[in-house]
Amino acid sequence: MGTGGRPLKEYTAVLKRRGEWWIGWIEEVPGVNCQERTREALRQSLAETLSEALEFNRREALAAAGDGYQEEKVVIA
Repeated sequence: MGTGGRPLKEYTAVLKRRGEWWIGWIEEVPGVNCQERTREALRQSLAETLSEALEFNRREALAAAGDGYQEEKVVIA
């Protein structure tokens, strides 16, 4: 289980060395991209940024829903 009792989820990071920097982004979530000096620092930065983006998006979606909404899981193959 992840934080808040939610199941862990996997996402795909694209990592690329560009000069002295490592750049990367998450394929499934637009706007989650980072740049770091080391590959490991980039992986950590992407994980933190992804977590923050998902929580922000979740809060924003619930605020936009107002009262009387329902949440349902959607599973894709």
